[in-house]
Amino acid sequence: MAKHIEPQGSADFDWEALQLDGYNQVERSELGDRYENTLTSITEKEVIQGTVVMLNKKEVIINIGYKSEGVVAANEFRYNPDLKAGDVVDIYVDCLEDKTGQLIVSHRTARMHSAWIRVNDVLRTGEIITGFVKCRTKGGLIVDVFGIEAFLPGSQIDVKPIRDYDIYVGKNMEFKVVKINEEFRNVVVSHKALIEAELEEQKKQIISGLEKGQVLEGVVKNITSYGVFIDLGGVDGLIHITDLSWGRVTHPEEMLELDQKINVVILDFDDDKKRIALGLKQLQPHPWDSLDTTLNVGDKVTGKVVVMADYGAFIEIAAGVEGLIHVSEMSWSQHLRSAQDFLKIGDNVEAVVLTLDREERKMSLGIKQLMPDPWNDIEIKYAVGTRHSAKVRNFTNFGVFVELEEGVDGLIHISDLSWQKKIKHPSEFCKVGDAMDVLVLEIDRDNRRISLGHKQLEENPWDVFESTFSEGSVHSGTIIDMKDKSGIVALPYGVEGICPAKHLRKADGSNAKVEETLDFKVIEFNKDAKKIVLSHTRLFEEGEDKPSTPSKGGKKPSGNSTDQAVKAINQSAEKSTLGDLNALSELKEKMERGE
Repeated sequence: MAKHIEPQGSADFDWEALQLDGYNQVERSELGDRYENTLTSITEKEVIQGTVVMLNKKEVIINIGYKSEGVVAANEFRYNPDLKAGDVVDIYVDCLEDKTGQLIVSHRTARMHSAWIRVNDVLRTGEIITGFVKCRTKGGLIVDVFGIEAFLPGSQIDVKPIRDYDIYVGKNMEFKVVKINEEFRNVVVSHKALIEAELEEQKKQIISGLEKGQVLEGVVKNITSYGVFIDLGGVDGLIHITDLSWGRVTHPEEMLELDQKINVVILDFDDDKKRIALGLKQLQPHPWDSLDTTLNVGDKVTGKVVVMADYGAFIEIAAGVEGLIHVSEMSWSQHLRSAQDFLKIGDNVEAVVLTLDREERKMSLGIKQLMPDPWNDIEIKYAVGTRHSAKVRNFTNFGVFVELEEGVDGLIHISDLSWQKKIKHPSEFCKVGDAMDVLVLEIDRDNRRISLGHKQLEENPWDVFESTFSEGSVHSGTIIDMKDKSGIVALPYGVEGICPAKHLRKADGSNAKVEETLDFKVIEFNKDAKKIVLSHTRLFEEGEDKPSTPSKGGKKPSGNSTDQAVKAINQSAEKSTLGDLNALSELKEKMERGE
């Protein structure tokens, strides 16, 4: 074992003069210079190229021409599974020597550094590059470009809408760099820009050759509620929903689907040819041109209800051939009703052709014509003088409209409602929906009008009243109201009379008041006007004080058979109404026998 000798005066010892390797100082200096010249000049924080000398699952050994070799983790080359010894790769020199004298390098950093330089150059020059689609993300795809993860928006994948992004994952595609954000290190690329450049040239050629009436092949690009967009090879055109078919189309999806190839005809375009109107139905002959030439007015047709409106229904009797059934042609009834009361969309109906205009391509139909017209035998079914039951439909100021049956209405004039009651408005007498017995008074078949009466079902009580309340006769009555200073007096049999103010004065000089019961003398009787004028004053002015009809106190008056008949009626009821008309009829018969 060698003995350790502590050096003496080590601070002043000349190590250079010690020739342990057999070289003197001059020789050693020359050899050092020659060795240094074999090494590559390397600077920290820059990208250089190196050669792969060995690789395993964990590390890749790279010779960069320096006195020590660089070691890089194998996962930094994961993107390149074909890496092998001898390949030249980029290396970023992070540190020439660390604390242990080791060279620190990175391939990932070198790629990133080089990639940013190259990406900026590509953005500036517009160069087309190739990238690898790694995965999909929200709104688009992630693409590896020179080692940088770039974003490819969904709207920049293709000129047509893309519904499935996954079909692009794992594929190499060409791109153009369209945007770089240095602050956030974001890169946006576009594949659509490449396609648009190619299509722009095609578009110019297509547009220059466009002519109205030209038939082209296109692909369904997009479907909306109002129409279909067609790709004509870089130029888009629109088929409006009304130009898809001669028939009714609820939604374009009923006829076409995305990516479907179809032939279309150019209908119109603007001056710049940016908006192109296309047609599909125009490639087929118009259905009206092939409509049966033997079809005429009066013929029966069948069809389907395709459109409903308040005023009528449109019936499609063939694809693109429609006829209108107006609501007035749906029923013989004259009442205002909505078409929805009779038909609904989808109904299959049979109708009669009412009008047919082949030039204007219009047709009107009717369904009530398939039913017998109730006015054809109106004089037989509703002969004048016959009695019928009707339903109150509505009022006017002058009368009541009633329905005898569907399609047959009649009018009861306000004057034909009641013999006795003075009616200001028909609503005082009846209500809408009421059933009412009527008598046919007159028929106007040409104008489809029937005059009806209600009061005529009973005998006119004023024929009886004419004898009972003759001028000069005296009757007991009660003042029930005052109108224009005149008294309204309730007389027997439900009759009302009027007593003018000057005839209300009593024997003591006072005037009669409401609810007073007095004797009154008839001074005027007008059967046509149904008017009875009374006077209380005339009784004591002329010395008469006994009524000709018995009052409640009732002394038996002397008189003829008429007075006796009136007494008989009073004994059965103090006051009668129209319900007592039978009794009044008997009264009249007794008076006639007495005469």
